[in-house]
Amino acid sequence: MSPGRPPGLQHVDANTPTVLVLPGPVTKDEVSGLCDDVRALLEAAGGGVVVCDVGGLGPPGLGVVDLLARLELAARRAGGRIRLRDPDPALPALLDLVGLRFEMEGEPEQREPPLRVEEEVEPGQPAV
Repeated sequence: MSPGRPPGLQHVDANTPTVLVLPGPVTKDEVSGLCDDVRALLEAAGGGVVVCDVGGLGPPGLGVVDLLARLELAARRAGGRIRLRDPDPALPALLDLVGLRFEMEGEPEQREPPLRVEEEVEPGQPAV
């Protein structure tokens, strides 16, 4: 018998964001319910970030842009913001084209700062 997860609640700390998986494709009727979900998650967590897993939304289009803009607006009104996980490679370019900026998981701001880089010097020059 292999050991499973320990019984009880999964450990979640203040640095662990809440994740909302967006099923694809999303209809116009589902948008308001997803906005309500984002608001409820942020209110339960006391603000912060909701990570929206957008990998299942399919190819990006204006419907996806509209959905994400509405989710971000709902999050801002609830005192938080959203971060996108697993976007289609074309989605960041489309969002930039329409003038919307979203934080993506895995961007350099989310990683640790790079280690110091030592530059090579030409022979005979002092090291800096």
